[in-house]
Amino acid sequence: MLNIALFGPPGAGKGTQSEFLIKKYNLFYISTGDLLRKEIKERSKLGLEAQNIIASGGLVSDEIIVQIIEKTITENPDANGFLFDGFPRTYIQTYILEGLMIKLNTSLNCLISLEVEEEISVSRLLNRGKTSGRSDDNEAVIRNRLREYRDKTLPILKFYKDKGIYHGIHGNQSIDKVNLEIQKVINEELAKSLYNVVLFGYPGSGRGSQGIALAKEFGLEYVATGQMLDHEIKSGSEIGKHIIQLYENGELVPDEIVVQLIEKKIENSNGVKGFIFKGFPRTLVQSYILDGLLKKHNSSISKIIEIEVPTLELIQRLDARSKTDRCMPYDTETSKIVKRLQEHEHKTVPVIEKYNQLHGVMKVDGVGEFDEVFDRIANEIKDDIQ
Repeated sequence: MLNIALFGPPGAGKGTQSEFLIKKYNLFYISTGDLLRKEIKERSKLGLEAQNIIASGGLVSDEIIVQIIEKTITENPDANGFLFDGFPRTYIQTYILEGLMIKLNTSLNCLISLEVEEEISVSRLLNRGKTSGRSDDNEAVIRNRLREYRDKTLPILKFYKDKGIYHGIHGNQSIDKVNLEIQKVINEELAKSLYNVVLFGYPGSGRGSQGIALAKEFGLEYVATGQMLDHEIKSGSEIGKHIIQLYENGELVPDEIVVQLIEKKIENSNGVKGFIFKGFPRTLVQSYILDGLLKKHNSSISKIIEIEVPTLELIQRLDARSKTDRCMPYDTETSKIVKRLQEHEHKTVPVIEKYNQLHGVMKVDGVGEFDEVFDRIANEIKDDIQ
């Protein structure tokens, strides 16, 4: 999740930059003023409380504001993160936001401050006043607003400077240059987080070969449960011996073992940008396990991709594979192939549907030459990771 606080004095161009950031990074825009107006319009409990306070000439309390913000965040799980504009406004609100982020198991990645000289701000706002019709776009009011901004903002900026997440951007530059500098800051923040891809597809869709190639291309670690189980067996480890016993008894490897291996893989993978998961999760239970496992390591799923191939072609591919050294146990008979495809439909398709509701699943056409399919998948990843 990418959470950004955008600061800047009146006339700094926050509105223009906010619009870009929201679209570019799929962020949900949080402006306390907008949220208050929305709650009041909807006549919610919090909205009515705020309306009564405003009607009596009072200021809406931090207690109401933070409840509205929390409600907004929890009601928008599909957002990649949140862009805070106008919050925190006071030193106390910085602590409120910190506490709220902790409660929601996330954090503020960075504070970006558009720094503009006072005379430039005044000039910009006076020019705006010629066409805006706003009564507050006159020099006396403008300078008072700028002074108020400085007085209230300096302690907040110091708070985030001390935390090491403050980034000042010269707002005197052109819109495009400011935009590029903001992107640079955000991309550096994104680079600090693991980029995790879950690759779905029916048997025969090419998940394995594509996953390996994608991991190599983007500096990710390839995580395939079957591959890890085989490694344990070949290494002669205690886990490997246990897996052999399970196989000999015709039993499935329990999630407890698989999770141990995945967690060990994550902990021992230093310097990677993230992971590509193939073959896990296969079930709804495993999807919750993966979410929890990544959360334990302060990470989450970044992208979910499903490789789509028509059923008839899947059967043809698996039948052809049965005649190679890559043959899998279920490739040897058509009845086994069909059973494996049905198993995927019954167990794994519900997982894909769950993720589609929570995050959105990117569907990629898996028909064509290997390089063609690879390029399609890579195009869905490269803008996020590079």
